[in-house]
Amino acid sequence: MIIGIGVDITKVSRFEKWVKESHMISRFFNERERNDSSSSQSACEHYAARFAAKEAFGKALGSGIIGFDLKDIYIQNEASGKPCFFVEGKALELLKSKCENPIIHVSLSHEKEYATAFVVIESR
Repeated sequence: MIIGIGVDITKVSRFEKWVKESHMISRFFNERERNDSSSSQSACEHYAARFAAKEAFGKALGSGIIGFDLKDIYIQNEASGKPCFFVEGKALELLKSKCENPIIHVSLSHEKEYATAFVVIESR
């Protein structure tokens, strides 16, 4: 059963300053999803897509990004490159209050100017 869906788009250039000032990355991104890319453009795309996923998750949950720390939700890629969504802390508590045995599907996409994310939360 689908609990909710969310989609978000963000401008990649918004993250140029964030990449240069690492405290912004530390503030919003879990250490497991931090990117050590040598390319500034690649790093900006990486963070923009993941930030869009965080926003899309809040929309799918129906609460927005209120009531939990953005670092409580993060994305790591499998060896195949497939992004996988992980939830911990207060975000996990909120998710479990909405549904039992949740499954989160995420799709990320980015190009030079924009990054987008689509999230589906379902209950097993």
